[in-house]
Amino acid sequence: MKFPKGFLWGTATAAHQVEGGNLNSDYWMMEHLPVTPFMEKSGDACDQYHRYVEDCALLAKLGFNSYRFSIEWARVEPEEGEFSQAAIEHYRRVLNACRDHGLAPMVTLQHFSSPRWLAAKGGFESVGSVTAFARYCERVAHELGELFASACTINELNSVPHLQVGGIMPADDVIAELPWRVEAARRLGTTPENFSMFPFCACSVTGENVLKAHRMGVVALKSGRGKFPVGMTVAMAEIVAVPGGEEKAAHAERISEDIFLEAARNDDFVGVQTYTRRRIGSDGPLGPEPGLEQTQMGYEFRPQALEVCIRRAAAIAKVPIIVTESGIGTEDDTRRRAFVEAALAGVGRCIKDGIDVRGYYYWSSMDNFEWLLGYMPKFGLIAVDRATQKRTVKPTGEWLGKVARANSTEIAD
Repeated sequence: MKFPKGFLWGTATAAHQVEGGNLNSDYWMMEHLPVTPFMEKSGDACDQYHRYVEDCALLAKLGFNSYRFSIEWARVEPEEGEFSQAAIEHYRRVLNACRDHGLAPMVTLQHFSSPRWLAAKGGFESVGSVTAFARYCERVAHELGELFASACTINELNSVPHLQVGGIMPADDVIAELPWRVEAARRLGTTPENFSMFPFCACSVTGENVLKAHRMGVVALKSGRGKFPVGMTVAMAEIVAVPGGEEKAAHAERISEDIFLEAARNDDFVGVQTYTRRRIGSDGPLGPEPGLEQTQMGYEFRPQALEVCIRRAAAIAKVPIIVTESGIGTEDDTRRRAFVEAALAGVGRCIKDGIDVRGYYYWSSMDNFEWLLGYMPKFGLIAVDRATQKRTVKPTGEWLGKVARANSTEIAD
């Protein structure tokens, strides 16, 4: 498969997962509670806060032409209404490093982690989050927008219903009573009902608020310096109904994906983020099909899911598609290569059928802090020595870099 001219080949990361030392964020606080859902602390992560030039150079050397990363809201606005010029200048240097190495910066404004003050005021469960997010976007766009190549507002803004319909997160009436939420609220001087961190929050109110925040964020980003496309990223899965589960599967698609894809119709693109499929039976979500290969995340090895999701997203959103995340957590790099090859074959078929797919970003650039599961899952194209921070490119990273450079899967190993 040869890809269209100008196709974006990138890798993706999130600030909290790679930068290290994100002290002002709600996630850092949660990691350090005596009762915490996190397996381990993020600590120094991959120290990308200091090693970003090295990492940009390495990605460019491999052959990629873009890099998706996030600006950390907790660094830029550590207290409500108080912006850190030092943090803004840091991200200016990161953006310039990308451009110096020929990497088009795709910037995500909020990738799960938020300032502590926002969590203490209800996070995205509160309507106040909408104007707070817009204010933050406006400031960043005014300061840095001229350096953006593209922007995503809130990463996987449908995460709350996506996790709930998958049976991964409890219902709304249970969340406020979870021990870690009670303790987090106490530390911040608020009540469990008034504390919230995304996406571990109540579905009933969060979805509406994040869509409003996205829309106001788009306006704010476009009001700043520079002219660049702005879109949302949507967590998607190939949802399959096991006989008897058709009605529940249709409902799951509707509330966790379709509502958000319809809202993307006014955007410049929609980012599709797919890792596997979900099986739903008459009693709700089922686990992976018995006997099938699973990844370190407990997902079915299902690269074909990406093609299914691209086609659904294009049909509903009716805007250009960018694969903003696609990858696999595995220690076996040969399975990573097989996964990406199959995923790209699906992308190619979509393009041949006339779907406007403009880029593919592998998750992730390097082995990093995978939220509740810590450093166990290995998604990276680049291994990171936790003691020395030494980067080592995996064979799949070398191969995918060659594909990116050639803009084609027709390359010699």
